[in-house]
Amino acid sequence: MRNLLAAGAIACFAVTPVLAQDTEISAETVVAVVNGTEITMGHVILLRTQLPEQYLSTPDDILFEGIIQQLVDQTLLGAEIDDDTLELRLTLENESRALKAAIAIDAVIGQAFSDEDIAAAYNAAYGNLPVEPEFNASHILVETEEEADALITALNDGADFAELAKEKSTGPSGPNGGELGWFGLGMMAPPFEEAVVAMEVGDISGTVQTQFGWHVLILNDKRDIPPPALESVIGEITQTLQQDAIEAKIDELRAGVSVEIMIEGIDPAEIKNLELLNQ
Repeated sequence: MRNLLAAGAIACFAVTPVLAQDTEISAETVVAVVNGTEITMGHVILLRTQLPEQYLSTPDDILFEGIIQQLVDQTLLGAEIDDDTLELRLTLENESRALKAAIAIDAVIGQAFSDEDIAAAYNAAYGNLPVEPEFNASHILVETEEEADALITALNDGADFAELAKEKSTGPSGPNGGELGWFGLGMMAPPFEEAVVAMEVGDISGTVQTQFGWHVLILNDKRDIPPPALESVIGEITQTLQQDAIEAKIDELRAGVSVEIMIEGIDPAEIKNLELLNQ
C-alpha cells in the first residue's frame, strides 16, 4: 500500500473530515465518495484486517486516512477497467466462492473441542503405540572385510575405539571418534540396524557389511522412548480434529444435494486454453 508506506504521502493527503466526534457510525457510514461511488466505514475496517502486521502499530488517525486514500486510489484505478468482461466476471465469481468457503471453514474450525475430544483423538493416534528403542552407537568404516577383522583384533587387544575410528575410519564420523549419536529403528541400513539391535551396551560387533563398506560397531547406550506426551502434540491433535470437522461438514453438505460433474468429451488440456476467456 503505497500511501501507508510513506508518511509524507499521508501527510500530503487532504481528507475533508466527514465524521464529527459525536457522530454515530456504522459499517454503512460513508467516509468518502469518488465520482459517485461510496466508500464506507465497513470498507475501511475490512481493509485494515488485511494489512500486514507492520502497519497495525501505526497511529489510528494516520492509518485511518491512509486506508481511505488507498480505497480512493483503488476506486479510481478500478474505474479504468471494463467490468463487463468475461474474465473479470469469472474471476470475481471464483474469488467470491473462495471467500465464502473460507468463512465457512473458519466457522467450522473455530468450534471448541472438549478435553474429551482431544483425549480421544490422542489415544487413537498414540494410545496403542509401543515404546520405541533408540540406540547410541559409534562405528569404524573401512573398505574391506580384512581391514574390519584387523580392527576387531586390535579392539580385543585393548585398543581405544574412538582413537581407531579417528585413525582408520573412512566415514564422515571418523574425526569425531566414529560417534553417530542417537538413532531409532529404520534410520540405518538394515544390516547395521540388525547388528545394533542384537548388541548390549558396551559390546563390539563382528564385521557388518552395508552398501557403504565394512563396519565395526560399538553400542554406547540404548534407551526406550515412549509415545509423545499429549502436551507436545496438542497442536497436531487439534489440527487433525479441525480437518476431520471440515471433512465431516463437506460430507454432510454433499449428502444433501445433487452434484453432477459434466466433463465427458472435454479434453483436460483445455484448462490451459486462455483464449476461451476472450470468446
